[in-house]
Amino acid sequence: MTAVGHVDVRAVDDDDLDAIFEMMRDPEAVAMAAFTADDPGDRAAFDEWMSRHRHSPDVEMFTVTEDGGFAGSAALFTISGDREVTYWIARHAWGRGVATEALRLLVSREPVRPLFARVATHNVRSAAVLRKAGFTEVSRDRAYAPGVGAEIEEIVFTLVPAIE
Repeated sequence: MTAVGHVDVRAVDDDDLDAIFEMMRDPEAVAMAAFTADDPGDRAAFDEWMSRHRHSPDVEMFTVTEDGGFAGSAALFTISGDREVTYWIARHAWGRGVATEALRLLVSREPVRPLFARVATHNVRSAAVLRKAGFTEVSRDRAYAPGVGAEIEEIVFTLVPAIE
């Protein structure tokens, strides 16, 4: 395992869109994420989705960098009144702690608790990242996942305020 470099998160800019699009259509990553776009290769749909979320007051979108280079994307958003975090790490950065550090940075920027996250049960590495950051499982749901073309189980995690 190669040591992780300096990880940071910054606002998404237009120059990041091609890298994010390519990352989010990688077949292995799509299968791992599972809850993805219906057609990860549809650039027009991707551009519309990114534009909508980048201009939403309930969404903060970030580019994850490692040593200044592209390593993934992440976001904080509100859905049905709950604040959630999500991240997608490029395959070249898997297994080296990039997700762990990016999540730590996001959690430190977000004051709202509880903070929620979701992960397909087969994505054990992402579940481990969430647990390492202090998230705990609160429920499981079943839903159709376009990335695998089937209904699968999803774990819902939460991060609650520390008891003082």
